[in-house]
Amino acid sequence: MIRLSFTKLPGNCLSSFFYSPGGGFGRVRHLGGTGKGHKESVLESKMTSNKDDCHHCSKSLAGMKYTVQDEVLYCVGCYNHLFANICEECHETIGCDSKDLEYKERHWHEACFKCAKCHHSLVEKPFASRMDLLLCIECYSNEYSSKCFSCKKTIMPGSRKMEFNGNNWHETCFICQDCKQPIGSKSFIPKDSDDYCLQCFKKHFANQCRTCKQAITTEGVTYLGDSWHKECFLCTSCKKQLAGLKFTSRDELVYCMECFGVIYAKKCVACAKPITGEGSTQYASFEARHWHSDCFSCSKCAVSLVGQPFITQQDSVFCSECAKGARMQT
Repeated sequence: MIRLSFTKLPGNCLSSFFYSPGGGFGRVRHLGGTGKGHKESVLESKMTSNKDDCHHCSKSLAGMKYTVQDEVLYCVGCYNHLFANICEECHETIGCDSKDLEYKERHWHEACFKCAKCHHSLVEKPFASRMDLLLCIECYSNEYSSKCFSCKKTIMPGSRKMEFNGNNWHETCFICQDCKQPIGSKSFIPKDSDDYCLQCFKKHFANQCRTCKQAITTEGVTYLGDSWHKECFLCTSCKKQLAGLKFTSRDELVYCMECFGVIYAKKCVACAKPITGEGSTQYASFEARHWHSDCFSCSKCAVSLVGQPFITQQDSVFCSECAKGARMQT
């Protein structure tokens, strides 16, 4: 069975999107500056009263830059010490004046948000996450994406791919070996190490039904070098399907056992039924008369005469003993 699969990829990706092999795309959170929780912009202070001192170190904020956290004022240094996140890449504080990029509760400076393999910036670009490493889509695809069984090139995320017997193809690479046309989601038949569309397979490889002359691509019957569709293999006389039944042939025509017996078989002198060869193929013949081997018995004592001497009298046959008795009586 072939399977057509897709890898999710948005049409217009910004830095806020990431690609996850197990679950599509997620979102990177941009924080205006940084901080554990909501933070106002850094402000230039014009305040002069004590109530406008830094909440943590009590340093006057007059004429200094400060930040507001939960309606409380902090100098930049205290805010960075208390609330700023640490960059995953450089392990330095992401200060108030830096952009904080967050993904799965991890944080980066904007300049540190790079592909772990090629080190190109991932800002404003889609990216993939693999074992806690961030990778651009190109590096991820080259490293982890499926390779096309035909052209050996990477099957990029977001493109259609064909899967069959554990192998993958670009949709345009999965083609019929004969006509070279893409198979896509149409039916096909594998032969040896190649794949063929149905039309080409029928043309080159399929047996032809003796009755209807069409290619046999499903279940069929072979007899004496000829082939039939299962539904075309019929008794010549009664037209009954013969697949799975006992049958025989005469003059290259096939018959069910019943029809063959009626039309061609010798008739048993004893039971008057056809001798068709069904079951035991042995029978007895004498002077143009025929018996099933089970019916060839003494007309008087019923002992089997198969392989034994016998005497005929009109339509009857007798064993030697019964024949002697009959002569003595006469």
